[in-house]
Amino acid sequence: MLVNYLKCKIHGATVTEANLHYRGSITIDRRLLKAAGMQPFEMVHIYNVTNGERFETYIIEGGDGVICLNGAAAWKARPSDVVIIVSYCSMTPEEASKHRPKLVFVGDKNELVEVKENEVAGGI
Repeated sequence: MLVNYLKCKIHGATVTEANLHYRGSITIDRRLLKAAGMQPFEMVHIYNVTNGERFETYIIEGGDGVICLNGAAAWKARPSDVVIIVSYCSMTPEEASKHRPKLVFVGDKNELVEVKENEVAGGI
């Protein structure tokens, strides 16, 4: 049996743009993607801390500091909103017992502040 677990997250990112006239997705700073272990076209869940919206989309790689909601997702956040970007993975309970999610924390300008791994309880 496969169960869904947290793979990684980018915590506390600030939305820099909302582009309604693009055909969907979220553009994310390539450095944050690399730090989290996320890939272009990967499905992610977006949790908007500012307004409570929760939605799914896929990733496009972007430039330094960019967090841009595109297409219909642009209705879910405005520039300056704070979001959490989360990816999940499916694995067996045995695989999960060895898995530790990668947690990427960012500053006000979406700069990388800290990366944590192997943290199971608290602060995830």
